[in-house]
Amino acid sequence: MFGSVSNWPRADHFARPEKKEGRRTFLDRLAWEAAGCFVRPWSGRTVFLKRIIGHVEKAAEGLERLSDEELKERSEPLRRRMRVEGFSLPLVGESFALIREASSRILGMRHFDCQLMGGYALLKGLLAEMETGEGKTLVATLPAATVALVGIPVHVITVNDYLTDRDAGLMGDLYRFFGLSVGCVVHEKTPVQRRAAYGCDITYCTNKEVVFDYLRDRITLGDTVDELQLHAEHLSRGEGRSDRLLLRGLHYAIVDEADSVLVDEARTPLIISRSDTSGDEERAIKQALAVAETLREKAHYRIEYEADQGVRAIVMTDLGREDIRRATEHMGAVWQSPIRREELARKALTALYLYRRDEQYLVSDGKVQIIDEFTGRVMPDRSWEGGLHQLIEAKEGCDITGQRETVARISYQRFFRRYLKLSGMTGTAREVRRELWSIYGLPVVRVPTNRPLRRKILRDEVFRTLDEKYNRVAHRVEELHNRGVPVLIGTRTVAASEHLSRLLDGRGIPHQVLNAKQDKEEALIVAGAGEPGRVTIATNMAGRGTDIKLVRGMVDLGGLHVLMTERHEAGRIDRQLAGRCGRQGEPGRCEVFISLEDPLLREGYRGVSGRAVLLLNRSGSDLWRPIGRRVMKNAQQRVERVHAGVRNRLLRYDEERSDTLSFSGRSE
Repeated sequence: MFGSVSNWPRADHFARPEKKEGRRTFLDRLAWEAAGCFVRPWSGRTVFLKRIIGHVEKAAEGLERLSDEELKERSEPLRRRMRVEGFSLPLVGESFALIREASSRILGMRHFDCQLMGGYALLKGLLAEMETGEGKTLVATLPAATVALVGIPVHVITVNDYLTDRDAGLMGDLYRFFGLSVGCVVHEKTPVQRRAAYGCDITYCTNKEVVFDYLRDRITLGDTVDELQLHAEHLSRGEGRSDRLLLRGLHYAIVDEADSVLVDEARTPLIISRSDTSGDEERAIKQALAVAETLREKAHYRIEYEADQGVRAIVMTDLGREDIRRATEHMGAVWQSPIRREELARKALTALYLYRRDEQYLVSDGKVQIIDEFTGRVMPDRSWEGGLHQLIEAKEGCDITGQRETVARISYQRFFRRYLKLSGMTGTAREVRRELWSIYGLPVVRVPTNRPLRRKILRDEVFRTLDEKYNRVAHRVEELHNRGVPVLIGTRTVAASEHLSRLLDGRGIPHQVLNAKQDKEEALIVAGAGEPGRVTIATNMAGRGTDIKLVRGMVDLGGLHVLMTERHEAGRIDRQLAGRCGRQGEPGRCEVFISLEDPLLREGYRGVSGRAVLLLNRSGSDLWRPIGRRVMKNAQQRVERVHAGVRNRLLRYDEERSDTLSFSGRSE
């Protein structure tokens, strides 16, 4: 589990302990992937986790009669014993019992048996799959406080600033009861505040912030990471690079919404770059857009689906290359290279036709801001590389920022493998259990629910066109609203949420919209989503970490009703959205509406034959409905496989790049 606690590496800015990566050879990767084929969720091994319950109940005898001071005093001898004896089952049971009792008094929340099991799974270095609504935020307090009591720093990692700040605030008093310090790292924190937060016993942070802070430390260290040299600098100068470092190492991480962090977001590397402003580049960007606007699809370029990359791409024709050459022959040196010329034109076409406002990005305060496709949230201060971001800025009439030069980069896979001990929890992991094992060595264990599930998921309704689908959704919302049923409508994009909002306005249905443009109002909007007749339209952000509580009387109406307006690129995201209803044994229903014009199917996008979809659409038989469901499922599975391949190639590229840089004494 953790080995001998007495031998655990110390935490400071000189040693900065982390797991040293062993370079995986081809045979190593093959062995891990082969082993992953045989990995199964430990659903039949709940007996292994249930052992903790008996030890907790035994240790809890008489705790309710102790005063707060007496309860605190119990933690001191336990802390010393765990340092000497390690995390044995009886000692872990005693620790969990103390934390549960303190939580009951301070937070008014007492851990259920299933939460004790989930906490024990995290302490064992497993990935606990727990149904949505089972209180994973509270579960994390058990291993976090237990490990922090013996002096091991803990990082509790989640997917966005809102959840990070919320969870640190909600659980902070519980940790402080035992004398543990709690830090919170969100985007607006300064370097001094970040260093202080990482210096706490328990630090809540987002996945992006902790990785970027790690890269910033690597930049600060430069080519030298020798502990003795850092000590010498500090002693000789009174300060040194160690005083500017943020992290104290990578000890123990608990990753909330682990499938989102470790899988979905692992398709994109984390990059720190610096601006390189050039008047010539800005002029070339504007010229590229002007040239691209004169080109015609099919004649000058084609939009093709690259199955191995899981994206659409611009492919130039011979006529397109020739016309671009003629149009740019007097535009300056930037356009004289055929390769550079074609690349500029291709990226300009990509910015014009493959990136859409309110889908991949939005414009706020005169700036282009990227929307995270998995959470629906804005990613501030992030940019696309290779000039694409600047082309989109020019397209939208925004001020053009300088192109970015990469200073440091790392993939999520390589970063999280550097933690000395890694664990995670999520409601949806079984679909990617093989990848979680082969990449991170994380076995998935299913934790039973506290109460039996009463959620009903209905069969997909299939429509020929988007208009038919959205009109049916609006009609269904009107029916439910008139009955007083609370409704949550899930959309994939900001544009879709606003289109549906206009349809509901036309029917006079009051509603709230929760998307990247209303991120700051999320807590207020979600808090009321379970009220009678309340209609909430939400992008993916409602599927991660937000809690919708039903008010009295809604159970009799069947609970929250979720309407999913299309299938997502991963079935796990669909399950997360469906999990907004039917939580903690409450009733709930989920309906799914899809059309043959949805992005997963449209024009052969995502690897499905456009001709087959066209035939389905024109079919006079009722068979097109069941066939449409099957085609949609196949499309989703194909995209999942493509994305898995992208993540695998990114990891291999990152490893090879690290090998190349290692000759210069650097790895990032």
